[in-house]
This record gives sequence, structure tokens and C-alpha cells, in this order.
Amino acid sequence: MQARQELQSQLETGLATLRLQLPSNAVERLLDYLVLLTRWNATYNLTAVREPAQMVTRHLLDSLAVLPFVQGKTLADLGSGAGLPGIPLAIARPEIEVTLVDSNGKKARFLREAVRALPLPNARVAAMRVEELQGTFDCITARAFASLNEMLKWGGHALASDGTWLALKGRIDQVELAQVPRGFQVTGVHALRVPGLDAERHVIEIRPAA
Repeated sequence: MQARQELQSQLETGLATLRLQLPSNAVERLLDYLVLLTRWNATYNLTAVREPAQMVTRHLLDSLAVLPFVQGKTLADLGSGAGLPGIPLAIARPEIEVTLVDSNGKKARFLREAVRALPLPNARVAAMRVEELQGTFDCITARAFASLNEMLKWGGHALASDGTWLALKGRIDQVELAQVPRGFQVTGVHALRVPGLDAERHVIEIRPAA
């Protein structure tokens, strides 16, 4: 793996660019997460991104760019996969209870190992389909695993009445925005500038309709 000091410098520079203040041990724990992900990825193919410097950009900084929009005390990361953005957010905000939701067996196994090994006492794994998730959450993140309409139909029941849904997307599709199902409304579309990433990134804020 690329020299940890180089990756740390890249991560710290990116965090400064994003103007994010994280807990004192967060950078070390984020890098520990990358080490674990790299090790598991060799066998389980959890992510197509394999070069560590690209992981810092496309996984860590891309996930943390949404941090200013996270609210509340509970968060569910739907279709969490390798734990993105849920694990970086759990490390960055240890006061928030994070639920990592994924029905894929090998991904759920990795998520459980990450929660145990890092460790992440404020995170838990829900190995189930989004539709089966119980309870409601102040904040929900979803990293473009489906259209907004589909995501909200499957998981909208888990959003608290005063909660915020954060959909992480690349380019914005106006037709897709217009097809948000009844009972929800788009309250904000924000462009994200991810350091080192030459691609469009947006976070779409959705709330229950008044």
C-alpha cells in the first residue's frame, strides 16, 4: 500500500480544502479503514477503486464532502456497500448513531468487521433490504444506488417526519427531480467540490412534504 504518510498528507490537505474540522483521531481511523478496505477488496471485490490515493479522493473525501449537510442524532446509510459514506461519517461524527444498511452478504460481513476492528461503537450493521429497515432516522444518506423515486419508495418510511434525506449524485437530472414521489419535496440541490476529483458531484436534500 502506498506510504501511509503520503496518504495522510493527501487526506489532511483535502479536509483543509473542504474546511472540515474532525476529531483528533479521525484521520488515523480513516486511514485504518482504507487499510482494512484494501485488504478485503483483494478477495471480496468491494470497490472498483483499488489505488489508495484514489480511494482517499473517491471514497473518503467524496463521502466527507456531504458532512456539512448531515443533521440530527441518528443516520441510516442505505445501500452502504463498502461503508460509503456511512463509515467516514461515523468516524467524523462519533456523537451520531449510524446504521449501515446493505443486503449483500459479503458487504455486510465487511461492514461488521469494520465496525468491530476500527472500532466504531456508534455504528451498527443492518444486513437487510432497505424496505425491511425498522424505525426512523433524523438523516438518511444514499449514494446513488437507484433513482430518487425508487430510493424514496423503498426507504422513505425510515425518514423521520422532520428528517433530511441526502442523495449523493453525479450530474443532476431535472426529470428525476420532478419524479420525487408524493409526500416528499426537494428542498435543496448543492454542488460539491471534492478535492482532486474532476467530476460533478451533488447532494440533493429531500424532506417530507409539509
